[in-house]
Amino acid sequence: MRDTLLSRSVKDYRLKEYMPISELIECMQHSGGFTAKNLAEAVRILSEVLSDDSYTLLFSFPACIVATGLRGVIADFISRGHVDGIVTTGGTIDHDIAKAYGNYYHGSFDLDDILLNRLNIHRLGNVLIPMENYGLLIESKITQILDELSKIKCRWSVRELCWELGKRIDDENSILKALYLRRIPLYSLGVLDSCFGFQLFLYSRRGKFDLDFWSDMGSLLDQIYEAEKLAALIVGGGISKHTVIWYSQFRGGLDKAIYVTTAVEYDGSLSGARPREAISWGKLKPEADHVVVDGEATIILPILLLAVYEKLSKDK
Repeated sequence: MRDTLLSRSVKDYRLKEYMPISELIECMQHSGGFTAKNLAEAVRILSEVLSDDSYTLLFSFPACIVATGLRGVIADFISRGHVDGIVTTGGTIDHDIAKAYGNYYHGSFDLDDILLNRLNIHRLGNVLIPMENYGLLIESKITQILDELSKIKCRWSVRELCWELGKRIDDENSILKALYLRRIPLYSLGVLDSCFGFQLFLYSRRGKFDLDFWSDMGSLLDQIYEAEKLAALIVGGGISKHTVIWYSQFRGGLDKAIYVTTAVEYDGSLSGARPREAISWGKLKPEADHVVVDGEATIILPILLLAVYEKLSKDK
């Protein structure tokens, strides 16, 4: 047993000028510690998923990262045809619409929030959002589109609404646009907790519109049940993470999973729960290939995806 435990030695590495990111990740794979090794494992797992057509990949993430430039990275990931389903919150739809028609700005975590409130500026971390570029803008766009769609039919699923929104957006960095062009479904069981969702509620009070959650549920479950192999890239936690792993248990669990998180495990939260806990529920298969990358998504996700793209290109 001792020989088995000591079978892989830690390898030092040096950086080279113009070093490809895939080469750096390969060095991290053999470096021994700490999060670097887990990031390299994530690259390996995702590369295996994307190079195997028998896999269905579900990608979940929180809305906050869509307020950053990572929105374009996510849209590109979808446009490349690597994703089979998106699971996120209604805030993702909010931010995608808002950024398609207005600007967000650089700020700081340490700004005076009372002053920002007086200036009609929202703060999301270190991102600043002018009030006129958010709530009223989203309300106007949604109401206009619902006026059109309600003449076609009364019942719409969230994924159908997202495709209709994407169809009308002229922005190559739009997640909704990418989903529409690829006809990839967006599932959002918590959609009502958003500006978008609130507008759907208000519009439904007119009696012309009804939200069809059951259609989305059926579509998601069909994807999960029909998957020959099922993998998940889970960024962050909350309802989006749980939607993916909860419904995956009904087909025997995920075959592969990558978690990218800043959440801790010791508080018992769903967001901080590790894959091994999901195995106890049947949400991951006992033999599932999985890794947790502890780190903030705006750093981890671009490095992960770029390394995977390089690796897939080399392996062709």
